[in-house]
Amino acid sequence: MPMRYYLFTSESVSEGHPDKVSDRISDEVVDCYLSAFPESRVGCETFCTTNRIVMGGEVRGPDSINHEQLQELARNAVKTIGYEQDGFHWKNADVQVYLHNQSIDIAQGVDAAGNKDEGAGDQGLMFGYACRETDVLMPAPIHLSHQILKRMADARHAGEACGLGPDSKSQVTLQYENGKPVRATSVVVSTQHDESLSQDDVRAIVRPFVLATLPQGWMCPEEEFYVNPTGRFVIGGPDGDAGLTGRKIIVDTYGGSAPHGGGAFSGKDPTKVDRSATYAARYLAKNVVAAELAERCTIQLAYAIGVSKPLSVYVQTHDTAQVDEQKLSDVLRELVDLSPRGIREHLQLNRPIYARTAAYGHFGREPDADGGFSWERTDLVDQLKGAF
Repeated sequence: MPMRYYLFTSESVSEGHPDKVSDRISDEVVDCYLSAFPESRVGCETFCTTNRIVMGGEVRGPDSINHEQLQELARNAVKTIGYEQDGFHWKNADVQVYLHNQSIDIAQGVDAAGNKDEGAGDQGLMFGYACRETDVLMPAPIHLSHQILKRMADARHAGEACGLGPDSKSQVTLQYENGKPVRATSVVVSTQHDESLSQDDVRAIVRPFVLATLPQGWMCPEEEFYVNPTGRFVIGGPDGDAGLTGRKIIVDTYGGSAPHGGGAFSGKDPTKVDRSATYAARYLAKNVVAAELAERCTIQLAYAIGVSKPLSVYVQTHDTAQVDEQKLSDVLRELVDLSPRGIREHLQLNRPIYARTAAYGHFGREPDADGGFSWERTDLVDQLKGAF
């Protein structure tokens, strides 16, 4: 029996968190290669620490993209985030590039040849999820955690939150009754700040962003509103803690409300099913819920390296389905070709649309006019309704 009354917590981290700085740089590399050649292959990892950025991995793309260009790309990403500190400065950081050509062993498994269709870039399992807790069909705790930090970042970039730094984290705990969120029981926000600000000063700056994000009447008790609980957060970003691509996979997806296959997204071109198939699974789950065929939907896809068809397609509606689950699974597979090539073509993923995904979640975002967040479209709703 599912629990009817419980607390659930999710966290988010800002674009200035060390791991997110790394994610952003890795995705800028992906965008750079896809801009030059849409069929490029990229697997880029980035490490950041005190005034040092190291990029490494494997690529296949135009020789015109050189190390100097990638170094400048990394500096611009750090500048855009807002780091101009003694310990981490876009202009002064030592940037090293160790990207090499893609392994021919990987390439021969992935490339199409003769009668063989393009295969998956790796084995693995991927999950997608959607629910009716928010208007963007995302779990409420992770969505609210993202929105608090996004509002703070927007205000900082606009010069409306003086004294706040790029590095911040949030955490929202919600009370659920009869399976639905009804209020926040605690909110945690830790944010980097100028040395001149006291903890009370930072609390006063942060409070309006939390109030503007939570639904009316949802604010937690004052004693459960924690802002910089350690009392001081002046040294932050990669100067305070090292960052690495792919370490915030739960932040990137559903905040723990749904399963995760374990694969990270950032730094990977869309032939990597860790990225593209997870986007496809979210796309299908969101359309199922948007079509009112279920209140909640989890979809699992599984792949083998070099094999084009998914090994399994699993649909779970958590006892909320309005239709037969087996027929739903069959209809979804008819509507969308879930081979790596089919996903990329359906969602038009071979475009430079990935740097924007690096912070504040890959899901629950508005589709962009240039094709960004195409997996958030609900353009299958009419076909799904028609099938039933």
